[in-house]
Amino acid sequence: MNLGTLLGQLRGLAILEGISYLLFALTMPLKYIYEIGMPNKIVGMIHGILFIAYIFWVLLTARQKKWGSQLTVICLVASLLPFATFWVDSKWLKPLEQEEH
Repeated sequence: MNLGTLLGQLRGLAILEGISYLLFALTMPLKYIYEIGMPNKIVGMIHGILFIAYIFWVLLTARQKKWGSQLTVICLVASLLPFATFWVDSKWLKPLEQEEH
């Protein structure tokens, strides 16, 4: 993963956004079962920032690489589903990055 390229940065964001999404599986029980809300607030803020960055980078990369609407929509929708950004990275983004080299 080359973080010096827009596509590499998008791949990194996809993985980080996916991890932050999954961290809610740990923080939600803390909040609602044990009434410990602070971890959920921290993860929520980090996830929100990563979510916005991911969406922005998808649109930026799609414009620069002249992606069709199908790939762009797949990447955008992936941000809404657990595990989907990992799938997008392995199925779409990684092969695209390998084609560039």
